[in-house]
Amino acid sequence: MLAKVSSFTLSGLKGVPISVEVDVNNGLPAFDVVGLADTAVKESKERVRTAIKNSGRAVPTRRITANLAPADVKKEGTALDLALAIGVIKASGQLISDTDGVVFLGELSLDGSLRRINGVLPILISAVEMGYNKFVLPKDNALEASYVHGTTVYACESLSAVIDHFSGLKPIEPLTQHEFVVERQKAVYGSDLSLVKGQKVAKRALEVAVSGGHNLLFVGAPGTGKTMLAKCIPTIMPDMTFSEALETTKIHSVAGMLKDDEGIVFTRPFRSPHHTTTHIALTGGGTHLRPGEISLAHNGVLFLDEMPEYTRSALESLRQPLEDGKITVSRATGNADYPANFMLCGSMNPCPCGNYGSEDKICTCTPAQISKYKARISGPLLDRIDIQVEVDSVKYTELTKDEQSESSSVVRERVNRTRLIQKKRFENDGILTNSDMGEQQLKKYCKLTKACEDILKNAYETLHLSPRARSRIIKVARTIADMDLYDEIRPEHILEAVSYRHS
Repeated sequence: MLAKVSSFTLSGLKGVPISVEVDVNNGLPAFDVVGLADTAVKESKERVRTAIKNSGRAVPTRRITANLAPADVKKEGTALDLALAIGVIKASGQLISDTDGVVFLGELSLDGSLRRINGVLPILISAVEMGYNKFVLPKDNALEASYVHGTTVYACESLSAVIDHFSGLKPIEPLTQHEFVVERQKAVYGSDLSLVKGQKVAKRALEVAVSGGHNLLFVGAPGTGKTMLAKCIPTIMPDMTFSEALETTKIHSVAGMLKDDEGIVFTRPFRSPHHTTTHIALTGGGTHLRPGEISLAHNGVLFLDEMPEYTRSALESLRQPLEDGKITVSRATGNADYPANFMLCGSMNPCPCGNYGSEDKICTCTPAQISKYKARISGPLLDRIDIQVEVDSVKYTELTKDEQSESSSVVRERVNRTRLIQKKRFENDGILTNSDMGEQQLKKYCKLTKACEDILKNAYETLHLSPRARSRIIKVARTIADMDLYDEIRPEHILEAVSYRHS
């Protein structure tokens, strides 16, 4: 007898429909799985066989053949376990109810219970786009699935519960769908801008960068507060929209990093990989083409502390994502596209000893050593960093002042206000921030007066800027104007933006 059951597998962030065809026929007892399955899928036959037996059902003592169609699509992971088990039970005549149009997802334990799987959110979103709306999946994935509207989802604890539901013995109520609530984004951080003493210029640059989504580089001696400033970024990041939260959650779900008690990512990511990380860890890849750090930082921040200490290949791998906001991971096993629209924040010392330019300490580095150290970050990469600011040493009197600085919550309110201005401006352009503007948007929203053009021309020729650097100065000036609630870019905005290009 032949049975067909619907399921899905993942290719990058896209769900691929899989038809699980199971045939139980006469012959020597065997269980064969065909259809370009990886090791995890091939091993599922042992999990399925034992789970069926421990769920109180009979395993056919005949020849079982399972085909995973289409046969030319590589199947990975353990999400097909439940579909295979239902296929065997249907093909052996132990379940006669109609399951057409129902998508079965879940990993089976040997006792028949269902274990959570990775990538449920992108699978459900892709499936809904293809016309599927009924799903059966593990109870541990329920919260994640509840944010996909237009679906009927049955979250089950075990294979027995699934069989009893479709047999009509113990019907399961479908999940209640959840709404995205911005208030749930409130998080408790260990850092706050009010704790950072001095550094008015650096704080201002930080607010400008976050307000417009611009890339930022702190340059300063050791101990001046570069890392502390960077760790304050999450405290002033703007609220996430529902579409941004879904995009971010899809990536974290595929990577298996989604928290059980959340179901969706409410706060913007802040990724800080160690300087020994490889370019593959940054860009993604591996056997199963998993997303890397730059994709995990999508809609958030990628912080590279002591940038010159990273390998050249790792740093250069950032260039294309910084321009395109996405990355294509290509390996012998296939290709996968991942979004990578992140704000890059880096820090570095001015020289190997860190004292170059210091008023109090003597630099022991030679000019050649300083030049070689700075050259570890290539010119093309530096050109893509909109704001480059020096972090000065803090005087002792500033450290002991009782004066309270602005808290992160106050700055965050201003950032949200500025982001709202940009959201309204770009509602028909498909972008969210000033940093995402292309040449078309620059001409439309960033018209410059003659005074602004003269300042920009002088900076272009004096600082030997590239056309890309000119565009990025205008984008930063647009952000500063938005912060000051001006519709037009004024000369003081251009001057401030130019000052951030020369640290």
